[in-house]
Amino acid sequence: MQGGKLLTVFVCLVSTVALVNAGDPYFYYTWNVTYGTASPLGIPQQVILINGQFPGPNLNSTSNNNVVINVFNNLDEPFLLTWSGLQHRKNSWQDGVTGTSCPIPAGTNFTYHFQPKDQIGSYFYYPSTALHRFSGGFGGLRVNSRLLIPVPYADPEDDYTVLINDWYTKSHTALKNFLDSGRTLGSPDGVLINGKSGKVGGQDKPLFTMKPGKTYKYRICNVGFKSTLNFRIQGHKMKLVEMEGSHVLQNDYDSLDVHVGQCFAVLVTADQATKNYYMVASTRFLKKEVSTVGVMSYEGSNVQPSSELPKAPVGWAWSLNQYRSFRWNLTASAARPNPQGSYHYGKINITRTIKLANTKSVVNGKVRFGFNGVSHVDTETPLKLAEYFEMSEKVFKYNVIEDEPAAKVTTLTVEPNVLNITFRTFVEIVFENHEKSMQSFHLDGYSFFAVASEPGKWTPEKRKNYNLLDAVSRHTVQVYPKSWSAILLTFDNAGMWNIRSENWERRYLGQQLYVSVLSPEKSLRDEYNIPLNTNLCGIVKGLPLPTPYTI
Repeated sequence: MQGGKLLTVFVCLVSTVALVNAGDPYFYYTWNVTYGTASPLGIPQQVILINGQFPGPNLNSTSNNNVVINVFNNLDEPFLLTWSGLQHRKNSWQDGVTGTSCPIPAGTNFTYHFQPKDQIGSYFYYPSTALHRFSGGFGGLRVNSRLLIPVPYADPEDDYTVLINDWYTKSHTALKNFLDSGRTLGSPDGVLINGKSGKVGGQDKPLFTMKPGKTYKYRICNVGFKSTLNFRIQGHKMKLVEMEGSHVLQNDYDSLDVHVGQCFAVLVTADQATKNYYMVASTRFLKKEVSTVGVMSYEGSNVQPSSELPKAPVGWAWSLNQYRSFRWNLTASAARPNPQGSYHYGKINITRTIKLANTKSVVNGKVRFGFNGVSHVDTETPLKLAEYFEMSEKVFKYNVIEDEPAAKVTTLTVEPNVLNITFRTFVEIVFENHEKSMQSFHLDGYSFFAVASEPGKWTPEKRKNYNLLDAVSRHTVQVYPKSWSAILLTFDNAGMWNIRSENWERRYLGQQLYVSVLSPEKSLRDEYNIPLNTNLCGIVKGLPLPTPYTI
């Protein structure tokens, strides 16, 4: 709907329904987004609720299901939801970021319609507008394998979602005002597990219950804002089986570093004494560690957990070595991330190399962040809409950054940052972190192969150290202090896609860009038409829709 009141409208779905396989089932949801009050750290504060829940409801789907969500924005400002990790094949219209969609105006609704096409795995959703994520509105999103597709482990007794995140006690509005005035947010006030902060020796109710002898799946996602979190469970090993949509070689871990925006699925067996145990989530790479606990109970237990908590690892060399232990499970049957078969990525010639160096500078007395000397700023007209209506030149310029940044970039230009990448080319992207802090970066619309991460500066000679066989296909990659990380992928998903820092402070202050991948054919084989219910804003508001694509 365009500027409509809170009404349930079904006719708006017609344009997208026609574009999917009629044999794939449909699942309909209605989500009411409101403000509420909660006390995650013991202090009452305003939070964002979905259907009265903080965190929001788990979205449980299966590969290729059609998910239709009617979102009613009952806040006092525009709002969007994005679905982190879902690729939205041929359909960036549903990505839910400000470069592709007009925000849902206050007091109106919008219906998302998307398919986790050929995907499985553990993901999450969250608000992409302003700093709404700092007040909630996030929740787990799981995509199960279809029943006919074997999974490389026995069915667990149950499947649990564990959302871990750092947290601030100030409202998203207050935090936004800090950043807009040139101040920084500083260290978080606490850490949450599923919206709660526990205390050792407290009377916290169990978050999860396990039957002795049974094995459970835990999907652990860092939905936070800036902090890597280490997750561990007293007395229990975690067998890693999947991360960000890929089955992995099944190794056991005592603890896992989960960087911002990342999700891991682990199997935990209740093979210890029948009692309660603490799950621990603690910050990494900050001057002062902040942590929390949650109770995991064995069924029938009334024995409280031990007050002796497992210790977190020290230093980032440990984390880098753990990252290098992750390997893609090449023998598992699953939806492949790339229909063109580019999981044989080690044999494909690289056609373009893009180095993205994070840049920090002061612009007009305020701190800004960016890539290669450009700090992105959102436009009133979403980039995708401007491009689709053939009005790009009135909104942004393509390729304002070079593929190779200058040796030392000390200043920032504030403008929309859009790279044009040729459809179906195989590209190497190198993220360079020249700072002493941990970084985490995400790409919408794709999975990529995270082939290497090393200290120092990247050079072409570093390619000899790439994992060209079984690097995990994923959508988020961390970059350690004074280090680089390299990814490889085929840009075969037409649309406008966001590359961003998962440090939300840096992303809000410009450390993001968009990649425009245009199909020269302008065919429905490559990209879907704009949905009829799309909100139009900026310079395209009120304009008739362009001639639709055809087969």
